[in-house]
Amino acid sequence: MSIPFCLRERVDLRTRNTFGVPAQARRLLEVDDVAALPEALAALGPACPLVLGGGSNLLFVDDVDAVLAIADARRAIVADDGVAAHVRTAAGASWHDVVMWTLAQGLGGLENLALIPGTVGAAPIQNIGAYGVEVADRIHAVEAFDRQRGAPVSLDAAACGFGYRDSVFKQTPDRWIVTAVTFALSRRAAPVLDYAGIRDALAARGVAAPTPSHVAEAVIAIRRSKLPDPAVIGNAGSFFKNPIVDAATAAALRETHPDLPVFPVNDGRRKLSAAWLIDRCGWKGHRDGDAGVSAGHALVLVNHGRAHGRDLLALARRIADSVQARFGVALAPEPRIVGAAW
Repeated sequence: MSIPFCLRERVDLRTRNTFGVPAQARRLLEVDDVAALPEALAALGPACPLVLGGGSNLLFVDDVDAVLAIADARRAIVADDGVAAHVRTAAGASWHDVVMWTLAQGLGGLENLALIPGTVGAAPIQNIGAYGVEVADRIHAVEAFDRQRGAPVSLDAAACGFGYRDSVFKQTPDRWIVTAVTFALSRRAAPVLDYAGIRDALAARGVAAPTPSHVAEAVIAIRRSKLPDPAVIGNAGSFFKNPIVDAATAAALRETHPDLPVFPVNDGRRKLSAAWLIDRCGWKGHRDGDAGVSAGHALVLVNHGRAHGRDLLALARRIADSVQARFGVALAPEPRIVGAAW
């Protein structure tokens, strides 16, 4: 019989974060079966562990006391009426693998989120989004262990408090441990095509009537052309959120900067392109030692080899300060910063 969890001491985390920065966990708790989570947490004692998925959306600035990693990656279609289906996936599954698996089952809905790094458990925390779709749009329920109650719970999408790159899980990270997610998908999903060159990518492939799989292929090609591979150079994807401002602020900025990309938000506000703002401040391709900005995408901070988390954080702060000074717009980081405050 397999052991449902394992507790190790003094674990190097360099290979467990896609920035590849040095950090150590005094204790690492690995859970193979989420049903054993209460027992595993009891073995850890009163410490509140950092929940670590693929390490693709965080920046270690310091060592950590306790880390929890969920390895459970089971997935299954739990309801299917021939048109709509629910897919339940444990938190430890690779996000991209799950996207491709659902497409192989003939289910659409997640294709615009293909090739996003990380695990399923991290997806609702960050409310990941790309190419016109947020994962909140596809979530039926999130299962989590509520450390406040000491019990597992299931939250429907409304109870998750989803916002732009936000959720109740992100707002109160010491309370929740996401253990599984159930997605509401469709066998007749209408593809979302009106964003960031998807139609152009499909046309280049000669696809006139795209299926969800065609959309995923286009998204993968676009992402690979724009974003550096963490296996080649350390990074966590987009480091800054696109700032959201009121309509008057956006209009004033467009008057002096007509080429500034501005996107409507449901509540009447406007979303600005953080990449454009950063690029106009001259940061694309910049390098301070081994901490730098990708030459291909101004939103991506990179580790050229030996950068520490504090080096990347210092660079990020300089970038945000320059955008604030030139445009009067505040930038906020997308990854979680561990060991320091923004």
